[in-house]
Amino acid sequence: MTSAPKAKSENPADKNNPELSEYKDTVNLPQTDFSMRANAIAKEPEIQKFWAEQNIYEDLSHNNKGEIFTLHDGPPYANGTLHMGHALNKVLKDIINRYQLLRDRKVRYVLGWDCHGLPIELKVLQNMKAEERANLTPLQLRKKAKEFALQTINEQATGFKRWGIWGDYENAYYTLKPEYEAAQIGVFGKMALKGYIYRGLKPVYWSPSSHTALAEAELEYPENHISRSIYVAFPVITASEKLQEIADLPNLHAVIWTTTPWTIPANLGISANPSLSYSIVAAGDKNYIVATELVEKLAATFEQALEVKYSFKGDVLEHTICKHPISDRPSPIVLGDHVTAESGTGLVHTAPNHGQDDFVVGKKYNLGMISLVDDRGIFNDDAGEELAGLSVLKEGNAKVVEILAANGTLIKEEAYNHKYPYDWRTKKPVIVRATVQWFASVDGFREQALKSIKEVTWIPANGENRITSMVQERSDWCISRQRTWGVPIPVFYDEETNEPLLTEETVDHIQSLIAEHGSDVWWEKEVDELLPEAYRDNGRKYRKGTDTMDVWFDSGSSWAGVLGGESHDSKTVPYAMNYPADMYLEGSDQHRGWFQSSLLTSVATNGYAPYKTVLTHGFVLDEKGQKMSKSLGNIVDPMVIINGGKDQKKEPPYGADVIRLWAASVDYSGDVPIGKTILAQMSDMSRKIRNTARFLLSNLFDFDPAKDAVPYAELSESDRYILHRLAEVSKDVTDAYDNFQFSRFFQTIQNFCTVDLSNFYLDIAKDRLYISAANAPRRRSCQTVLMYCLEAITKAIAPVLSHTAEDIWQHLPYPASHKSVFQSGWLVAHDEWHKPELADKWEYLREVRGEVNKVMEAARNGKLIGAPLEAKVLLAVADTTKRDYLNSLNDELRYLFIASQAEIVDALPADTTFIGEAAGLQIAVVKADGEKCPRCWNYSTHIGDSVEHPHICDRCVSAIAGTF
Repeated sequence: MTSAPKAKSENPADKNNPELSEYKDTVNLPQTDFSMRANAIAKEPEIQKFWAEQNIYEDLSHNNKGEIFTLHDGPPYANGTLHMGHALNKVLKDIINRYQLLRDRKVRYVLGWDCHGLPIELKVLQNMKAEERANLTPLQLRKKAKEFALQTINEQATGFKRWGIWGDYENAYYTLKPEYEAAQIGVFGKMALKGYIYRGLKPVYWSPSSHTALAEAELEYPENHISRSIYVAFPVITASEKLQEIADLPNLHAVIWTTTPWTIPANLGISANPSLSYSIVAAGDKNYIVATELVEKLAATFEQALEVKYSFKGDVLEHTICKHPISDRPSPIVLGDHVTAESGTGLVHTAPNHGQDDFVVGKKYNLGMISLVDDRGIFNDDAGEELAGLSVLKEGNAKVVEILAANGTLIKEEAYNHKYPYDWRTKKPVIVRATVQWFASVDGFREQALKSIKEVTWIPANGENRITSMVQERSDWCISRQRTWGVPIPVFYDEETNEPLLTEETVDHIQSLIAEHGSDVWWEKEVDELLPEAYRDNGRKYRKGTDTMDVWFDSGSSWAGVLGGESHDSKTVPYAMNYPADMYLEGSDQHRGWFQSSLLTSVATNGYAPYKTVLTHGFVLDEKGQKMSKSLGNIVDPMVIINGGKDQKKEPPYGADVIRLWAASVDYSGDVPIGKTILAQMSDMSRKIRNTARFLLSNLFDFDPAKDAVPYAELSESDRYILHRLAEVSKDVTDAYDNFQFSRFFQTIQNFCTVDLSNFYLDIAKDRLYISAANAPRRRSCQTVLMYCLEAITKAIAPVLSHTAEDIWQHLPYPASHKSVFQSGWLVAHDEWHKPELADKWEYLREVRGEVNKVMEAARNGKLIGAPLEAKVLLAVADTTKRDYLNSLNDELRYLFIASQAEIVDALPADTTFIGEAAGLQIAVVKADGEKCPRCWNYSTHIGDSVEHPHICDRCVSAIAGTF
């Protein structure tokens, strides 16, 4: 592979020969100050300083002539250091934004941060002594949490800027800013007034480690969770009338299976599916009721023969009364469609306090509720003497199994490996527990939400199915949290009746107070000061609620606070933003997080999605495809990539552009790997693009487009062919960016720089560039093409290799059209460049060149020649059209092979040693005729023809005369 030569590296004139020293200054040596090395550690910050001082982003985002383009930033959480997931996310956004700016659109990108919630609260508490924690007031905790969040934001923003991420940092949105919090209260108020917000006792995911309710989006499901699963026999006290008609057997038991033994004390019933088939089976001296299709499997599990005696539909079991296996109370069999025969026994232990399906069926049958677990996940006194004070997830669970085993109702216990919900912050298991919470009723607007999903463009397309299934299956959204650091749910409670007070007047009043003072006002002021005047002396006494809002409600309201909602009245920025936003772009986990919470709040208040396009990317893994973790020691730190590690031989400083090129090169639709090998490859590719640009720059040192550019019609054919390729590349690159297919851009530019330019065009162009007279048409023609290629490549790479592109632009050797490459507009390929008929011919010529190179290599290995210029190429071509292609180049044919001579012959000489053959083509390489010209190194039979210049060839004589 031939790469672009180094500037100032080639001087064909022999400096050591006094006779020839007069010619050294007649060769057009490349000249440029553009460094071969990126020196990114020093250079990138200089370029960023230039952008900042010249206000390039601000100028373009406000003064571009095109439409507004709004990529709405999903807020990263303000509680930790930046990682490669952040890098992938922010760089993809920046690539899109910079491309849109180059396309003359007004890009409005406001960076955001999620600031409330438990992780920050926990970080603050962890850094305090126990005594200090015990005496901490809510306001003191909030003050410390705010300080922590702001400090983290500052650190993360510094990192984003170092990656070259453009955007509005001045007006960045923080979910803790008063104007943002007020907008969020407005969204809550609108949903409440439409009847979508309600308070109720329902089972919710509850984190004993965090002491708060959690939403689905706050859960994770680690692999290899092992539960104690048990099969329990509930003795039948009274069979239903239908069951009695079928069988009246002694020692009859309904058998259930559960992976949460600790919920058995709260059991109030057993659910069966009315449509499933059930059987009574004999098991020794006992009779069990189980699903018919599970009999064989259960016999193996119980290691006991199960003989089917009777079979019937599940509806027969309704109103059968069983005895609770621990407590002295009945457990009736009820019917529910949620029951399946996929696992277990086909009968489901039902504890309305500890399961959503249980709750629904319990309500239908008036089973009641029984609360035996407190907010720490500990059995309370109502659970009985043996269980009170025990943790349900630890010793409490074990104790229940022990009691069941002792009283003979435990049939079997076995370990069960399955996905179980964990608190994503504390990494500890959660439980399902009925508590009084505030909910958003998704049922009220689910159909509209599903309709809105179809109106959005999802990239990749399977994102639509993911979010559709999640919204379809979503029960009511629990939006209240029992924590201090967050936006308060603006509700008052009647002291006497405990009824909530939530009206348009109360919400509006709280919203105005928060807009002025921030959400601390809820804790700072007394109830009378928080209530609107009309409620202060109405004969009732009120207390303020202590719940805060789910952080997903915080960030899910950003379309209102930042984009300004339907009124386009942004509370964050002093300019217009699009709502719905043109694009949301986050990791694929946000289908159940930010994408969904934003969708639900926007649809509930305005009836449509807050985005037009949603693009998702995967997670970043190590080179082996493993998740990064401290324990595995495989974390790749983006700042180490940029600045280098402690041992810079092992971890060299690559700069930000290598991270950016990596982000553009991967298929972001799935999980993406990164590591030392990949980074080295990216660095190598970046260097090749840089060196291609350096060659172009260095050979334009004396070129002024205003007076030296050659009109298209006067360009040589090889030049017009490369412009055709440049037109194709420009179209492909533009399509790739338009369709967010950045890896396609990467492959196209890589191929053009390496294959089309370095390996081909620039290789054959050197003779014209170096040897011809400075102003010779053949040289200026080539330089014209170099200029077009340079500017096109620089603009094409600018969204990705932003610092490199700006560096190139600042080194243009002729007057630039604009201060920054980003002000220069997108690359333009003129219609006249598109010449498919040229492509057919030149693709063939390139194939011939490839075949000739093989024979050249053989001649070099056989010591016939040293360099290609010592060769003469002979070609025999049978096909008339292809022969015409070759003949049409005339004397230029030799430049295609970088040989001193090239001839088309009818047949190859018989005594030729180095030959090759391809389809319809015969090739021979022989020694070139004549002597070596010391100026151009070509072999010529015309050296000595000139009296004035007897040592050089006729071409060089003409070049010095200015005619070649």
